[in-house]
Amino acid sequence: QVQLVESGGGLVQAGGSLRLSCAASGRSISAYSMGWFRQAPGKEREFVATTQGSGTYYSDSAKGRFTISRDNAKNTVYLQMNSLKPEDTADYYCVAGKFQSSRYDDYDFWGQGTQVTVSS
Repeated sequence: QVQLVESGGGLVQAGGSLRLSCAASGRSISAYSMGWFRQAPGKEREFVATTQGSGTYYSDSAKGRFTISRDNAKNTVYLQMNSLKPEDTADYYCVAGKFQSSRYDDYDFWGQGTQVTVSS
């Protein structure tokens, strides 16, 4: 089992930045694909970014503004979010799984989420 705990969410003005962290415990994340999803109020959960080995993929909305990274030694994954927009307001969830995917249900472990609010 892998336990995932997100942190770093909060309230930020449009154009600002936040860095989300996802601390894993239970197993090393080095062999896992790690990712971030988000769910805005009243909307479906959507893919944000994923990383495994040298492969990193982003949603169109995240590309160029967000950067996913991982520190296997710290068993932690990060999501650096720059140039934030009000439409980035959502709960952000960290995921871990055997394979990279843009589908939330393809992952094996999920965190509880951290809230990000971007004010205009």
